[in-house]
Amino acid sequence: MACVRFRRGRWVIDFYDQDGIRRWHTMPKGSTKKDANIKKGTLEKKVQQGAYVAPKSMPLSSEVADDWLGVKKPNIRHSTYEQYKGHVDNHLKPFFEKYKIIQVSFDAIERFKANHMENKVTPPTLRKLLITLGQIIKHAVRCRYIDFNPMPDVEKPKDLRSAEEKKKMVHLESKRLQALFNAADTQKDRVLFMSAVFTGMREGELFGLKWNDIDWINSQIHVKRTYNHRRFYEPKSEASKRSIDVAPELVKKLREWRLACPRNELNLVFPSEVGTPEDEANFLKRKFFPTLVKAKLPKIRFHDLRHTYAALVWEQTKDVKYFQTQL
Repeated sequence: MACVRFRRGRWVIDFYDQDGIRRWHTMPKGSTKKDANIKKGTLEKKVQQGAYVAPKSMPLSSEVADDWLGVKKPNIRHSTYEQYKGHVDNHLKPFFEKYKIIQVSFDAIERFKANHMENKVTPPTLRKLLITLGQIIKHAVRCRYIDFNPMPDVEKPKDLRSAEEKKKMVHLESKRLQALFNAADTQKDRVLFMSAVFTGMREGELFGLKWNDIDWINSQIHVKRTYNHRRFYEPKSEASKRSIDVAPELVKKLREWRLACPRNELNLVFPSEVGTPEDEANFLKRKFFPTLVKAKLPKIRFHDLRHTYAALVWEQTKDVKYFQTQL
């Protein structure tokens, strides 16, 4: 049974843990006997639950982060895992390197925030890092290393962009679209840009598109997979597995490209020069952005071609249900 004693000017709690090992917990300087009794109750509860962890046995925050990554890995996409691992290796571990998990307190997290804001980390990125850190601490609570997660009390950094800027979608009007198509260096690039604009498919969906996904009779493309981070994946949701109506002009261009497209083992519609799936970063750097420059267009994201498609569909149909299913 635990007891409270006064030794060498401080209150000390003398108790046995769940393994029958005698422990001593020294209260901070200035603590009262009442404070010590409250702490005694907390320690007794932990012992009863089998959750007491001696300070010397308390894991480092980096060890808990690695354990959390190992738990998450089998249940998430490879790309998501790599994103989490990047957060841990590049941001969380360097800052909390010597912290035991119990030391990752509200104050410590605020220091982490201040450090990253001083180093010009953008608010959206910092929010993602805090979400990852919150999940790690939640894992520590589940493992009974600590009693609670301080993250809900941490104020997330505000995005200083206006609401109008965040909602703004860039789309190209017909004159600029024609300039983009004309500036494409190859038939493949031209048809790929046209497919992005007139189907609303994401770049990963286009890079993963195979010839047998095209229904020539009904003029439709069936989205069955996406290619990201050098892997094929099924679409994230059932809604993403969709059939897109294809305009006659695009069907014609796809038929022409099919005759010219080099054969490749994966039967890809838009393979790289060596027959493998296109690498996103490489394609943007070597193909998309140079084409924008050549066409004298402002620098936009490839995803803005999807916004262009959305604007075209909405302008032509005003049908909410159809609009949603196509996107």
